[in-house]
Amino acid sequence: MRIGAPGAEKPAVRAGENDYVDVSDLVKDFDEEFFGSGGIERIAGPVAERIAAGDVRLIGGQRIGAPIARPHQILCIGLNYSDHAAETGQAAPDEPILFTKSPNTLVGPDDDVRLPRGSVKTDWEVELGIVIGRRTSYLESVDAAAAAIAGYVLVNDVSERAFQMERGGQWVKGKSAETFNPAGPWLATPDEIPDVNDLAMWLDVNGERRQTGNTRTMIFDPFFVVHYLSQFLVLEPGDLINTGTPPGVGLGLKPPVYLRAGDVMTLGIEHLGSARQQVVGPR
Repeated sequence: MRIGAPGAEKPAVRAGENDYVDVSDLVKDFDEEFFGSGGIERIAGPVAERIAAGDVRLIGGQRIGAPIARPHQILCIGLNYSDHAAETGQAAPDEPILFTKSPNTLVGPDDDVRLPRGSVKTDWEVELGIVIGRRTSYLESVDAAAAAIAGYVLVNDVSERAFQMERGGQWVKGKSAETFNPAGPWLATPDEIPDVNDLAMWLDVNGERRQTGNTRTMIFDPFFVVHYLSQFLVLEPGDLINTGTPPGVGLGLKPPVYLRAGDVMTLGIEHLGSARQQVVGPR
């Protein structure tokens, strides 16, 4: 976890439902250097000792930031759930559809989501995020891909559909407005997840259930995705991969429904916690 005001978050490790261990004396941040140098393994012993000694703190009313520092890149997989592809009326892809989001879209799990100027079709997408654990390319197998994963995180791949689909060019224009990638509250290492291919996920808007899904309906699972991407580009430690969304997005409703200022999104994934984001108007 990372706890504190925007731009001043301190690295921490979740120790209980509302407890954490401060590790800011052990590591500067959960960034590329940390993940690429075996940081998770390095702090495991000291963290266990502090928990055993009762050296924990209450999260209380403190702000929770994104659990990773701004990554080198945010990569996204489109139409990666068979039931979501069906609701959009599109065929399931034969290979992963790849697009990017600007890394500066990353915000905390309970931070506001700001509508961009001119927005008329801002949408929600609960997603499983993968965080890369080491610099890698041309992975030889899905087993090697699994070993390259540092952990998993809850994300909301907020999207402006008019910008994405009606303004020409690539999807990145509809994906990269400020605050469009809330993440957290924590990153769970792979050993904390019983089966990443069977995780329940959900999203509500103003208390009304919109998305109910499970990672088992993914077309391309996390290990395949990491292996596949490594054949085309270098993955850096701390990179974030958003792996697609289940059905129930605003675009797929009949008629479509989109976010307005004052709306509240709550979302969660099994073992990865929950988040709450209020929608605010443009600057």
